[in-house]
Amino acid sequence: MWPDEVLIDVERLNLDAASFRQLREEHGSPDAVRRAVAGIVEERGKMHNPVTGSGGMLLGTVRSVGSESPLGLTVGDRVATLVSLTLTPLRIDDGLADWSGESEQVPCRGTAILFGRSIAAVLPTDLPDELALSVFDVCGAPALTDRVVREARSGSSVLVLGGGGKSGSLSLASARRAGAGRLVALVPTESEAAAVRAAGLADEVVVADARNPVAVAEAVGTPVDVTIVCVDVPGCEHGAVLATADGGTIVFFSMATSFSAAALGAEGLAADVRMIVGNGFVPGHADFALDLFRATPGVRELFEQRERQTATP
Repeated sequence: MWPDEVLIDVERLNLDAASFRQLREEHGSPDAVRRAVAGIVEERGKMHNPVTGSGGMLLGTVRSVGSESPLGLTVGDRVATLVSLTLTPLRIDDGLADWSGESEQVPCRGTAILFGRSIAAVLPTDLPDELALSVFDVCGAPALTDRVVREARSGSSVLVLGGGGKSGSLSLASARRAGAGRLVALVPTESEAAAVRAAGLADEVVVADARNPVAVAEAVGTPVDVTIVCVDVPGCEHGAVLATADGGTIVFFSMATSFSAAALGAEGLAADVRMIVGNGFVPGHADFALDLFRATPGVRELFEQRERQTATP
């Protein structure tokens, strides 16, 4: 360790959704996915998916704190890192033997290093670790959604692509709190639409393949002022552009986004839209997301439903 660093005993990784989907689609079986993740960490010294370029975050306990660390952590703190695993030196010691390979959350034993400019949050005591880690994993999305919607005109219409997922459901709740008018959630299946409707997070829930620009535009109808992209598959850039009104804003949170496709697509469609890259950090984002999660029962139900589905053999 350098004097400004922190050493973490790792208990669990949380792979980002785009990375886990890509690994699952490429490698197929859970055993092959487990070997792939272990191989990436062994080769790169961090969880940095070479295809998606993304990683995730981790949960662990502080073993040692450098004398010059500015993070405010103490030995024994149980923390979630709020900086990508692509930037976090990591060693896995158990070969991921306790991970089924079927979930984004990866129990493991190992060590990690946080730098002086890393970010971490002490785990709350009122939530299970798995839920807290899931919230922290996407906490940048609702915080930036809040900022963008508040900057827009009062009562702006907002669309969330992937409104049934973790970042999408929190973004819907955040947009509502920030004063959105018409609030639209787009999801890929009727079952997911039913869950979002039951959660009461949107005024309209529409079903379409976010990779089909015409289908997205037709499902949404009147273009919106703000579009939040929270999907975990590539190819959703042009649908977001078509669904957004001229002068509107698109926020891309998905690590599956092709930013060249977004920029060139907007140019090719003669769309006058502002496009923002969600970088995952907004000051106070962890506390903001936790507060939103606690205050919005529908969001918690979607998160817990996702956990139950993951735990089902």
